[in-house]
Amino acid sequence: MFLASTATSVHLPDLISDLGLILITAAIAVLLFRVLKQPLVLGYLVAGFLAGNQFDFFPTIKDIHSVEVWAEIGVIFLLFSLGLEFSFKKLMKVGGTASITAFTQIITMVTIGFFVGQLMGWNKMNSIFLGVILSISSTTIILKTFDELGVKSQKFAGNVIGSLIVQDIIAILMMVLLSTIAVSQQFSGMELVFSVLKLLFFLTIWFVVGIFFIPTLLKKAKHLLTDEMLLIISLALCLLMVIFAAGVGFSPALGAFIMGSIIAETTQAEHIEHLVKPVKDLFGAVFFVSVGMLINPDTLVEYAFPVAILTLVVIFGQSLSSTIGALLSGQPLKQSIQTGMSLSQIGEFSFIIA
Repeated sequence: MFLASTATSVHLPDLISDLGLILITAAIAVLLFRVLKQPLVLGYLVAGFLAGNQFDFFPTIKDIHSVEVWAEIGVIFLLFSLGLEFSFKKLMKVGGTASITAFTQIITMVTIGFFVGQLMGWNKMNSIFLGVILSISSTTIILKTFDELGVKSQKFAGNVIGSLIVQDIIAILMMVLLSTIAVSQQFSGMELVFSVLKLLFFLTIWFVVGIFFIPTLLKKAKHLLTDEMLLIISLALCLLMVIFAAGVGFSPALGAFIMGSIIAETTQAEHIEHLVKPVKDLFGAVFFVSVGMLINPDTLVEYAFPVAILTLVVIFGQSLSSTIGALLSGQPLKQSIQTGMSLSQIGEFSFIIA
């Protein structure tokens, strides 16, 4: 009698049941889209869209907040993994090319976005926000696609990832600037200067810790570390940098990337990358299915015309501006077109700014 009453009182938390649904959905999507020879990212998004709470004919998630939590965790581990593959040396190597490409793209897209907003009858503030939203590409989408296609070692891929890092740093400054203007309705120079100084301080700590502290620590403790300990220490360092980045007002995803690039300078970088890969694959699937679950079909129908206009602006505007930026930086035509086509979408920072 007691056992029966105990069994009926057990309640499975929504966080766990929603994760189970996300993983089942991801597994079905992987099998189906692999058979169809289509990109897995598209499969995850479509599967998440069908399993979202807008449709009654599939099992649906119970708590939308838990999905957002899983998506955030997915972004953190995806960016940490990207950092592991992209060290300081690679960043320095593509720095000039990436900066010219990123600045050309952002300036062009902010201008185009502003005028498109004005043509659709939006006020100036909304048009400025639209321009900034359309100017930032998606690191997670590009990383996953490059991984599937096996092109991460090609030269244009290094230029693309470098451009994305420059974009993320510029996006942080633009977020501060936009939030200041939106709240006070005027430009605050001191607020922007303070933000730049804070970013420089953050990057200085990144450089010092990356060059001296963590590589030395891992080298000295190498003979003590098992695979299990190395994985736990790596993920712990990632989350510590995420907490630090969020604490000083930056994106948690940027913090995860930075810690990945710090560990990439150590002698055990390749081994850590191998250990982290299953974690990245798991949470990468969780992220993309979660994004699909957050799509609301009613909104797509209600705003069909502006959605269609902005989709065309993003695809063609991002492609052309990035291609021109890569050409201006001295890249060959083929690599410039590859760079432009890779950057033709909007990303995580766009959703944060929105």
